[in-house]
Amino acid sequence: MRKPAAAAWRRPGARGGGGCGARRRGAVVLLLALAYAAGTLMFLLAGRLSGAGPGVEVASSSSSSLLQPRRRGHAAAPPQPGSVYRSHLVFERLWPAMRDDATAAASASSLSSSASWRRSMLMTSQYQNSGEPWMPCVNNRLTRLGLPPSNGYLMIEANGGLNQQRLSICDAVAVASLLNATLVIPTFHLNSVWRDSSKFDDIFDEDHFIETLREHVRVVKKLPEDVLLRFNHNISSISNMRTKAYSSPKHYVQKVLPKLLELGVVRIAPFSNRLAQSVPSNIQALRCLVNYHALRYAEPIRTLADDLVVRMMKKSSLTGGKYVSVHLRFEEDMVAFSCCTYDGGLKEKTEMDNARERSWRGKFRRHGRVINPEGNRRNGKCPLTPLEVGMMLRGMGFDNTTSLYIASGKIYNSEKYMAPLHQMFPFLATKDSLALPEELAQFKGHSSRLAALDYTVCVQSEVFVTTQGGNFPHFLMGHRRYLFGGNARTIKPDKRKLVLSFDDPNIRWDRFKKNMQEILQHSDVRSIALRKPNDSIYTFPMPDCMCQQDGLR
Repeated sequence: MRKPAAAAWRRPGARGGGGCGARRRGAVVLLLALAYAAGTLMFLLAGRLSGAGPGVEVASSSSSSLLQPRRRGHAAAPPQPGSVYRSHLVFERLWPAMRDDATAAASASSLSSSASWRRSMLMTSQYQNSGEPWMPCVNNRLTRLGLPPSNGYLMIEANGGLNQQRLSICDAVAVASLLNATLVIPTFHLNSVWRDSSKFDDIFDEDHFIETLREHVRVVKKLPEDVLLRFNHNISSISNMRTKAYSSPKHYVQKVLPKLLELGVVRIAPFSNRLAQSVPSNIQALRCLVNYHALRYAEPIRTLADDLVVRMMKKSSLTGGKYVSVHLRFEEDMVAFSCCTYDGGLKEKTEMDNARERSWRGKFRRHGRVINPEGNRRNGKCPLTPLEVGMMLRGMGFDNTTSLYIASGKIYNSEKYMAPLHQMFPFLATKDSLALPEELAQFKGHSSRLAALDYTVCVQSEVFVTTQGGNFPHFLMGHRRYLFGGNARTIKPDKRKLVLSFDDPNIRWDRFKKNMQEILQHSDVRSIALRKPNDSIYTFPMPDCMCQQDGLR
C-alpha cells in the first residue's frame, strides 16, 4: 500500500507514485520555503517592536513576558550596548586600579609641604564661583499698591511629594493673585505612594507664610463659618473648577473668575501643574516670593536641618567643610516604577512585581502593555544604583577624601547596593547617620518632612548631583541658583552615555575615567542659565527673579 505524502516528506528516501509524487514533493518544498520566509519576517518585526520603548502597546503581554523561553532553532541576538546591568562586574574589574589611583594621589599630596589636605575635586578652581553674580531682586518686580476687596475664596488640593506640594502652593498663590481671591491654606492629598498624612503646618511655618504674603495676596487658615454653613460644612459641595494642566492666566480670568464672583468660593482639585510656565513678570516674581521666602519649613524641621548642615560641614574637614550631595532615587517604589532590571534575578523580579501591584494596582499588567527594561536602560530612564553613582564620581575625579551626603528614602536592598558606595567614599553620611534616633523619631512615617531635611542639607552643598530627575532636583537647582548668585554647581549626567561604560566588563580604568570626565564636562556643572519661554521658573529663576549685581534689570 502506498505511503501518504506526509510520510514521504518525513522520509525523503521513500518512493512515491511517479510524477504525482514528485509534484507533491515540490508543493511541500514550496510550502516550507513560504513558512520560513513568514517566520523570518515575523522575527524581524518583533525585533523592531521590542526597541520601541517602554510602555508601548504591541502585544498582549505582562511583565512575566520578560522570562519567556526562547524558541528552539533561533539564535539569541546579542543585546545592544548599554542594555544590560553589568555595573557590578565593571566595579570588580576597576576597583584595584581605582584604589591604587587614590593611594598614589594621597602619596603625592603628602609630599607637598604647602598642602595640609589631600587632593579633592571640591578644592579645585573648576568649582569656584566666577563671573558676574546674579542677585535676588523679587522686591523690585512686585508692586505694593494695597489690595482691593476680595472676590471670594480659593481652595486647592496639593498632591504628590514635598516638592510637588511646593509647586502647587506657589501656583495657588499666583492664581489667587490673578483672581484677586483670598487663598485658603492648601490641603494635602494623601497619596498611595507617599503615604504621608502631614498637613501644611506640619511641614511649613504657616504664620510666616501668611505674613510674608500679606501685601500681595490674602491668606486665611480656613474658610469662615458663614461660608461653611452655606455648604453644610461639606467641602465637596463647593464647586470644583477642574482645570487642565498648564492653563493660561486668561483661562482663570474667563472661566474661573465668573464662578468665583457668583458663589464666593471655588475649589480646584487636583491642583498640580495647573498654571502655565510663561505668565506676566509680576506673577513670576510672586511665584519666587512664595518659593524662596514665604515657604519656610516648620520650626522642628528647620532646627534639625540646620544642625545636620553643621554636622555635615564638620565631617568634611578634609575638604574645608565642603561636601557633595547626591539625590539618590533607588527606593523600592522608584525601581519598581522604572520597570528596569538589575542583578537580583527572580527574587528582584518578584519583589518588583509585588511593589508595582501594591502601589499601582494592575497598571503594569494591562492588556497589550509590554515592559522593555533593556530599552529603558539604553534610553537613560533607569535609576542609578549607589554603586553606579560611586563609580561615576570616582571616575570624574572625586577621590576617597570627598564627603558625600546621600539624600534618599529607604534604599532598595541597601545592604547590597550601599556597601560598595561606602567602600569608595568612606566619608559618607545620610540624615540617619548624622542625626540621633530620638531626633528623627518625630519625623518617621512622614516622607515629606524627612525630604525637607534632605532638601536643606543639599541646598548648602558645594556640588549637587542629580541622578533621576523629578521635582526634588528641579526645585533644588533653582533654589541653589537663587541663593548663590546663579552659580551653584550641579552635575546632571547623561545616563545614555553612562550605561555604555557600565556595560563593558573589559573597560580599563584610564578609559573609564576619560569617559566620566567627558560626561562631567557636558553636564550642568556651571549651572548659570536663563529661563527660556517654556522652562520652569522654579528651576531657572533668572532673569525673572534675579538681576545681575551691576543693577541690570
